[in-house]
Amino acid sequence: MPGHPRAEAFKAEGNKFFKSGDYKSAIAKYKEATSIDPNVPAYWSNMAACWEKLSGYDEMEEAARSCIKADKNFVKGYFRLATALKAKNDLEACIKALESGLAVDSTNADLKRMKKELMELQRGETVAAYIRKCEEQTANGDIAGAYKTLELASRLDAGNPDIERMMGRVKPKYERMEAQRRANLSPDEVHKERGDDAFKNAQFEVAIDHYSKCLDGLQRRGESQSDLAMKAHSNRAACYKQISNFDGVIEDCTAVLEVDPESVKALVRRAQAFEGVERYRFALQDVKTVLAMPYSKVGKSNMDMCNMMQHRLNRTVQQLKAGNC
Repeated sequence: MPGHPRAEAFKAEGNKFFKSGDYKSAIAKYKEATSIDPNVPAYWSNMAACWEKLSGYDEMEEAARSCIKADKNFVKGYFRLATALKAKNDLEACIKALESGLAVDSTNADLKRMKKELMELQRGETVAAYIRKCEEQTANGDIAGAYKTLELASRLDAGNPDIERMMGRVKPKYERMEAQRRANLSPDEVHKERGDDAFKNAQFEVAIDHYSKCLDGLQRRGESQSDLAMKAHSNRAACYKQISNFDGVIEDCTAVLEVDPESVKALVRRAQAFEGVERYRFALQDVKTVLAMPYSKVGKSNMDMCNMMQHRLNRTVQQLKAGNC
C-alpha cells in the first residue's frame, strides 16, 4: 500500500540516487521519507540496502530492525537484518533473524539459501575447532580426550580428510590404551562396560543382563552403594525406560536417590515412570522436587520438561479428584 505522497516522492528520488551509485544521497532521501511516514517498510529496507553498499553494517542492522518494526510481515526486512548480522559475524543472531523470517514465509528462497550457507559455515567452523582441540589434546598426551573429540567431529563431517588424518594418528594409540585399561578392570566393571556397549547398540535386554550381573557382584561384596553401583542402577533404569518397564525404572531410580536424593536424572526418570504407571501424585512430587532446585543444577531442558509435566500432572490430579467427588 503506497505511503504518503511526499514520502513516496522522496523514495522515488532516493531510488534514482541508488541506481546512480550515490548511496549517501539516497539514504538522505529515504530518511526524509521515514520522517514523514515511518510505517512503510520499503523506505527502511531501501535505506538498509544503501548501508550495505557502504559497508555500514551497524546502520544497516538498525534500518533493518526499523523495517521489521514497521511491518513484521515484510520478509525482506529479515533478509536485510540477517545480511547485516552475517557481515558483523554474529552468526547466532543471524540464524535467529532468518528463522523469524521463515516463520513469516517458509518458502522464501533467499532466506532458505542464506540459512543453509550459514549452517554449513557453522558446521565447518565447529569441525575446525574440534580438530584444533584434538591437536592440543594429543600434544598434551590426552589421547582418550582427543579420540572423543574426533568422534564428535566425525558426526558433523564424516569423510573429512583432516579428521581421517588425525584419526589415523590417534585411534591406534587410543585402542592400545583402551585394551590395557580394560585388562585391568574388575569383573563387575567389565559387566558395566559391556552393558554400556550393548546400550549404545540398542541391545537393551543384553545391557540389563550385564548391569544386573555387575550389581549382583557389588552386593555380594557389600559395595551396593558405591559409585559403580549408582552408575549401573542409573544405566539399567535407562534401559528399562527404553522397553517401557516402568517398575524397573522406579526401582533403580529409587536406589540411586537413596544415596543421592538430589540426582536430577533419577528424579526426572522416576517421575516419568510414575506417570507411566498412573501414579500421578508420586510423579508430581518428584517433578516439584526438581523444580525447587537451582536452575544451574537442573539445566534448561530438564526445567522445561518438568514445567510441562507439572502442568499436565496437575490437570490429571485435579480431574481425578473431581471424578471421585
